[in-house]
Amino acid sequence: MNPNIAGFDLPLLDEGDKLNRILASTLGNQLPTATQLSYSYQSISQLPQPYWDATHFGLERVAIFQDASSTEQQAIAQIASQGLLLEAYFVEKAGMGYMAKMLLLAETLEERMLYSLFAAEEATHLAQIRGFFAPQDEGEEKESTSTDDPFLRFLSDLLETEDKAILLFIIQVVLEGWGLSHYRSLAKGCSHLELGQLFEQFLQAEARHHGSGLMLFNQISLSKPSQSAIVEALILFLRMVQVGPQRVLSAIAQVKGDLSRLQQIQVLQELETEIQSGARLSYLRSLMQKTTAHAIVQELEERGSFKPFPAEKCI
Repeated sequence: MNPNIAGFDLPLLDEGDKLNRILASTLGNQLPTATQLSYSYQSISQLPQPYWDATHFGLERVAIFQDASSTEQQAIAQIASQGLLLEAYFVEKAGMGYMAKMLLLAETLEERMLYSLFAAEEATHLAQIRGFFAPQDEGEEKESTSTDDPFLRFLSDLLETEDKAILLFIIQVVLEGWGLSHYRSLAKGCSHLELGQLFEQFLQAEARHHGSGLMLFNQISLSKPSQSAIVEALILFLRMVQVGPQRVLSAIAQVKGDLSRLQQIQVLQELETEIQSGARLSYLRSLMQKTTAHAIVQELEERGSFKPFPAEKCI
C-alpha cells in the first residue's frame, strides 16, 4: 500500500543505514551543530529543560499551574513544549510530500523548478528539526501521529485532494501564511538559542512558499465546487482555532489528572482563550483577504467561523 502524501506513516531507517550516511553528507553543514558529526537524535522527553517555558503558554496566569509543585510545573511545560516541536516536525514532513505533489501538478517548467526547490527546503527543515527531536522507532512515531490529533488528521486528509486550487489556497495561502506568524512566535519564545535561531531561519522560506501560493492562486479561475470545498475545509480548521489552547489544557490534565468541566473552563478563562483565539482568527482572515476569493471570506464570516468561542463553549 502506498503511503499517503503527508508521509506520517513512512518507516524510519536504522541509524547506521548507508542511506542515512548519504543523506547526512548531502545535507552537510545545514544540520544543527549537535548533529553534524553523527546524524543521531535524542528524545525531547529526556531533555532537562523544556524548549519553551511556562510564560510562552501563558501558564503564569493559571491558578492550578501556580499551585502545582515545581516538578509538576516542569512536567506541564515539557509536555506542552513537546507538542509544539512534534507539530513542527510533522508539518515539515507533510510539507515535503505537499511540495512533491505540487511539483507533479505544475503547469510550467518554471513552476516545476520552483516546487523542486521548495521540496528541498522542506526536507532540509525536517532534517534540522530532527536534530532536536525524532522518534526513536516506528512505534513511537505512530503513537505521535495517532488520529487523536485533529490538526494532523485534517492536514493528512487535505493533502490527498487532486484539486490544485484547494491545495494552493488552504496550504500555501492560509497555512504557510499562518506558519510565518507561528514560527516567529516559536523563535521569539524559545529558551534554546540554536533552536530559536533555526525557527527564525525558516521564515524566509515560509515567506517564499506563502507568496508564491498567493500569486498562483490569484491567477486561476476558482470553480464553485472548489470554492465550496475550501469553505467546508476551512470551517473545520478554524474551529480548531476557535476552541482555544486545547493542547495546553491537555498538558495540565496529563500531569494533574482529569479536570472537571468547571476547572477546564477556569483554565481557559485564565489563558484568555477568547482574546488569544480572536487575534489568531483575525490574522487568518487577513491572509485570506489578500486573495481574489472574497466570497470565501464572506461565507466564513456568515457562518461565524471567525468568532472565537467563550471558554464554556470550548469544552
